[in-house]
Amino acid sequence: MSYKNIITEENNGIRTITINRPNKLNALNKETIEELHEAFDDANNDKDTKVIILTGSGEKAFVAGADISEFANFTVENGGKLAAKGQELVFNFIENLETPVIAAVNGFALGGGLELAMSCHFRVASNNAKLGLPEVSLGVIPGYGGTQRLPQLVGKGRAMEMIMTAGMIDANQALNYGLVNHVTTLEELIPLCEKIASKISRNSSVAISAAIRAINANFKDGVNGYDVEVKEFGNSFGTEDFAEGTTAFLEKRKADFPGR
Repeated sequence: MSYKNIITEENNGIRTITINRPNKLNALNKETIEELHEAFDDANNDKDTKVIILTGSGEKAFVAGADISEFANFTVENGGKLAAKGQELVFNFIENLETPVIAAVNGFALGGGLELAMSCHFRVASNNAKLGLPEVSLGVIPGYGGTQRLPQLVGKGRAMEMIMTAGMIDANQALNYGLVNHVTTLEELIPLCEKIASKISRNSSVAISAAIRAINANFKDGVNGYDVEVKEFGNSFGTEDFAEGTTAFLEKRKADFPGR
């Protein structure tokens, strides 16, 4: 499948999705959001894809934000629809994807870019990364889940400060906050993500999908995460991956999971 604003590559079960708008610092516009949805849906439906890495083209930016020119003249109704559609198509979609997603944050991840990174299951940053939610400096607030996911990741007080000041933090501060899992050089960013992805891909994709659902349940209103964990744990006993994993353990060999 070909796209105008993104590039996809597959290698040894790892699908890399690269936002490719370097002249716009990979800013998110409507077309890019729609293409991201298609690319993630395609990867998630491909049983050979075990892990997805999301990054931006070039050395300056992961995603420098949303394309402001597209919504500068929006009405109240238009603004609400923009946020709702974006969350449905990409941000909530990625968060709840069955295939694990790693954000490789190269350079600026601002506004919608940081919100995109936060919707991924975890983040690895290059040491030149700058992260922030500057929306209040434009007279608006984060609309793609930033006010919800940032407090979950860094705590309420830090999230309040980051959003209210509209400031940026560097990669090491993001690591200290728990916003990213690892910091490395720009040159080693993708190799490190691929190394982590390779470790993930050796495990049961069925069990990983169940773990994603159980972890996410803890952050959903009206849902008891423990109950979801119990259900997913029990369901695991009926999978072929469980049979293979336990048999391989008892036979002292590496498991060859069928993904069922």
